[in-house]
Amino acid sequence: MMDPASQLAVNVLDAQSLLSAFGVVGVGVVLFAETGLLIGFFLPGDSLLFTAGLLCTGTTDHGLRLSLVPLLVAAVAGALAGSQCGYLLGRRAGGALLERTRSDRLHQGADRARDLLDRYGHAKAIVLARFVPVVRTVLNPMAGALGVPVRTFSVWQAAGGILWCAGLVLAGYALGSSVPDVDRYLLPMIAVIVLLSLIPLASEIYRSHRASRGGESRG
Repeated sequence: MMDPASQLAVNVLDAQSLLSAFGVVGVGVVLFAETGLLIGFFLPGDSLLFTAGLLCTGTTDHGLRLSLVPLLVAAVAGALAGSQCGYLLGRRAGGALLERTRSDRLHQGADRARDLLDRYGHAKAIVLARFVPVVRTVLNPMAGALGVPVRTFSVWQAAGGILWCAGLVLAGYALGSSVPDVDRYLLPMIAVIVLLSLIPLASEIYRSHRASRGGESRG
């Protein structure tokens, strides 16, 4: 077990540091903070899930091995509870939480969240937001503030949360099980995972753009 002094020195921006310090429990806590609290927008959700899945294989040189099933349970529980918490905060506090922050990244994320909700409707926007850093943090309170029905939000945030968590964890696990010494390529792979996580949003934007151009040409 890591001593308290080492835990206090953990780098919250580094997935491997977080996992070494707190293990599976830390995954749930970080995902709760990232998806439920505006102050957690900077946390490395994508890379944390992918790296955690990789560490479940026991094929890395880090001396840390996680259990796959407890990891999936902790990740999904943290992500779902965090999103629901963010939504409830948004319903109670409205836009006041965002107005008080001076972070440009949060304000930009809020604008993208509004655009997602307006452009694609509640269900699709809530699922897509899971795969976009910062947007997955601010969309939840935005949905609450904008009056998205509780049932609609709960169903689709659960679907998106399970897909996001399981997808990235199992991707890391599958790659770690099939590629020898895969941890040597961890940083480039994390960059690729982050880029791939933007594909659903980019695809929807492209389809929407084509549809709007088609409507204009017919008009």
